[in-house]
Amino acid sequence: MKTLLQRFVLWASLASIFLGSPAAAASRAAPSPAAAHTKLSYRRIFKSSSPEFIEIIVHDDSDAATFEIRQLEEDPGAVPFEVGAPLREKMFELAAQLKNFQGQDLDVHRRIANLGEKSFRWEKGSESHETKFNYTLNSAATQLMQIFEGLARQQELVTLLERRMKYDRLGINDALLQFETDLNHKLLPEPQRALPTLDQIASDSRFVEIGRQRARALAERIRHPS
Repeated sequence: MKTLLQRFVLWASLASIFLGSPAAAASRAAPSPAAAHTKLSYRRIFKSSSPEFIEIIVHDDSDAATFEIRQLEEDPGAVPFEVGAPLREKMFELAAQLKNFQGQDLDVHRRIANLGEKSFRWEKGSESHETKFNYTLNSAATQLMQIFEGLARQQELVTLLERRMKYDRLGINDALLQFETDLNHKLLPEPQRALPTLDQIASDSRFVEIGRQRARALAERIRHPS
């Protein structure tokens, strides 16, 4: 019993010395490394088209995203916007089906018209994978491309509406018609992002009444889809 007690005192003393040492204190104080976040991007370059350059970047852990839509001779500059969690989850699921683009050859490799160089890119920390194609028959890749292209079109239309609101109030109804056409064809992944703009048009008496009515009707459709 005496020997056991002596061993216990010795272990306790050693533990106290170790835990009180600078190395142990530093070990306890050192924060664990932050988990690397994942970024998914899509780029399309198509000379002599309008627009010639599209790039959309989304993140797995945040609604914050960026888009860049321009002609190639214009100055580059990404613009922030938001993409909701359900849509982002779908996008990353499709990327996962494509093995996050690692070793993926998506192009059909047939003699078809040039439809613009498209690229998907997946990044996490120092790891990244990218694939490029002109045209693909891969279902997951096509779905992902359509989402990205839809987001680009959606932001184009919102930007057009905002520009007309500032500089061409009489042209607001034509811009709303473009938005309505794409909404009818289900081309806009998150049309609710346009609600603040539509509500502002609907409530502003400076716009033509037909435009205000159309904005009101579009907002109602988005809020209460059939």
